[in-house]
Amino acid sequence: MPTQTLKRFIWPGAAVIAILVIGTIGYWFLSDKQYSLLDTFYMTVITISTIGFGEIIDLSNNPLGRAFTMFIAIAGVGTLFYIITNFTALIVEGELTQSFRRRKMEKKARQFKRHYIICGMGGLGFHIANELHATKRPFVSVDINPCNIENILGSSGDGIFIEGDATDNNTLLKAGIEQAQGAFVVTGDDNQNVVVTLSAKQLNPRIRIVARCNEIKNIEKMKRAGADAVVSPSLIGGLRMASEMIRPTVVSFLDIMLRDKQKNLRIEEVAVPDSLSGRSTSALKLKSYRHILLLAVRTKDDWIYNPPDDYTIRPGDTLIFMATPKGRHELEEILHAGK
Repeated sequence: MPTQTLKRFIWPGAAVIAILVIGTIGYWFLSDKQYSLLDTFYMTVITISTIGFGEIIDLSNNPLGRAFTMFIAIAGVGTLFYIITNFTALIVEGELTQSFRRRKMEKKARQFKRHYIICGMGGLGFHIANELHATKRPFVSVDINPCNIENILGSSGDGIFIEGDATDNNTLLKAGIEQAQGAFVVTGDDNQNVVVTLSAKQLNPRIRIVARCNEIKNIEKMKRAGADAVVSPSLIGGLRMASEMIRPTVVSFLDIMLRDKQKNLRIEEVAVPDSLSGRSTSALKLKSYRHILLLAVRTKDDWIYNPPDDYTIRPGDTLIFMATPKGRHELEEILHAGK
């Protein structure tokens, strides 16, 4: 419970304890110590709680005792009413805040276009979200567990999330599946991943889906369900460990590239529009942009590594380059301006 919330109950709680102590000792003295402390404590409790039981301490001929009872009743009832009111408000405010936040997130998600959806915000989804946030790509997180969502908010600070079951079509629609360009299906259960993949493809046949697969035997099943790419964490982990052993410098370079928050370099790809077909790579003047390094060109049939300046761009080519997020935007603007 937050500190501010605790402060709302510390002093009223202390006041109730003080009233109980004062009432118990006060009745004990007013009854000339003829009753036990348990009896006087019981008298205090039924007075401030307005239970309505009969007096166990006879105050019919004791005006001072009755005045003391009125004081204890007013102070105790007022304090308890304050505590109950604050507790009720805390529950209602929490529910209203959660409801308002859900509606706000759903509204923002509906306004997104060409964004990414992460279905499953466990460890794998958390790292995907960090990468999308670092490279300034819009995304929506989907998870049925609100605790996983809070981890994303604490990491990115401005994430958009939908709390719900990703296997439910309504949840995917709230996340903007019809306008999204990609979905990461990374729940911890292969069966759920198959269902989410199938649902996402039915709602948006054009979307690209990258699915997680824990059991290698399920890879073909996920591809048939509509996954464009299937990743096995255990397989990737094995390849990574082998690379650490036989090519540690390369792995170190890639790690530093991904972890360097200042340079924020990434290997990116951009599809070349058909309108630029027939032009050479030198015509793009990429060397004048210090944030862009062209590494290769992916053609329909082959790869062209370190393409020469006179390479002629063809329909369907994809440029592979190293760049910062700023460099990626610059290249996208270059290609768009060349249309």
